[in-house]
Formats: sequence, structure tokens, C-alpha cells
Amino acid sequence: MFNSRVHRNLWFALAAAAVLAIAGCSDSATNKPATTAKKADTPKPAAAANKAPQPAAMVTVPKGTAISATVGQTLATNKNKVGDTFAASLTTPVQVEGKTVIPKGAKVTGRVVTVKKHELKVTLASVVIHGKSYDLETNSVAGSKSPAKSNAKDTDKAKANKDVTLLAAKSQLKFKLAKPVTIPVKG
Repeated sequence: MFNSRVHRNLWFALAAAAVLAIAGCSDSATNKPATTAKKADTPKPAAAANKAPQPAAMVTVPKGTAISATVGQTLATNKNKVGDTFAASLTTPVQVEGKTVIPKGAKVTGRVVTVKKHELKVTLASVVIHGKSYDLETNSVAGSKSPAKSNAKDTDKAKANKDVTLLAAKSQLKFKLAKPVTIPVKG
């Protein structure tokens, strides 16, 4: 019994020594970044400074700003329901004080907000810029009761069912922001 206590105490002593040794090693590792930080304070060559990514400035697009988008698919009162989403793209860039905040062609997501017998309304829900999505709140825009003549297939279907209101693919819609949105713009 005495022998097992000695062994146990010996193991505890070894374990404590190992913990202290590891703690001592990690302390020296912590000091290394401090010396690296001192090196970072030295001036860099101009070529290296140009490669560093420039920080983005946050720009607020004000309420009431016009946003034009082209719908990517046909939406119809006999097919879609409230909450359905659709893809669209911006037809013109959105600029604030001469800076392009949202580029032409940016992918936007729209949402169907009203579907009634003779009414189809949509809004824009978000825009993707540099791989990141930003929420949008816009006014709602109504679909046409007389379908676009450019898409004969959809026009024929609408004529067969006069109660269908639709928004043809490639329709250009004009929205206005209902709330401001803040988006980073590269400097």
C-alpha cells in the first residue's frame, strides 16, 4: 500500500512538472508574435503596400433610391404564391454621391408579396455584392394584366385564362428603397 502511494505521488509530481514545462514553452511562443509585431512596424516597400487589400468604406444607400431590375423568370397568379422567391439582376448601377455602391448586373432576389385573381405584386428582398448578401426593403410593384407580347407561349396561356396576371421573364421593373441599406464599397 505504501508503495502505491509513492508511485501515485511520483506520477502527480511528474504530471505537474510536465504541465509547468508546457506552460513555459507556450509562454515563449506567446513572446514570438510580439517580436514579429516589432518587425511589422518597420516601413514596407511600396510594392508590398500596394498588394494589401484596401479597407471598404460603409456607404448608406438612402430611402427612396431607385433600383431597376430585370426579372429572370415568368411569374403568374395561377403558378406563384405569396412568399415565392425569384431571381433578377440590376439593369443599372446604384450610385451614391458618384460612387457605384451596387454594380449593374448584381444578382438580386425578389419575393412575391401579393397574389390575387387580378393582382401579382413583388418586392426586392436582397442583393449579392462581392459574394455577400444584403437585405433590401423596397416598395411593391404590380404585374401586368395584359401579358408581354414578346413571349408568345405565356401570352397564349394568359389568353386562355383571362384571370391570370403575370410578370413575364425579362420584364424590367423599377423599385424604390423603403428603408436605407448600408453596403461596403471598396476604396
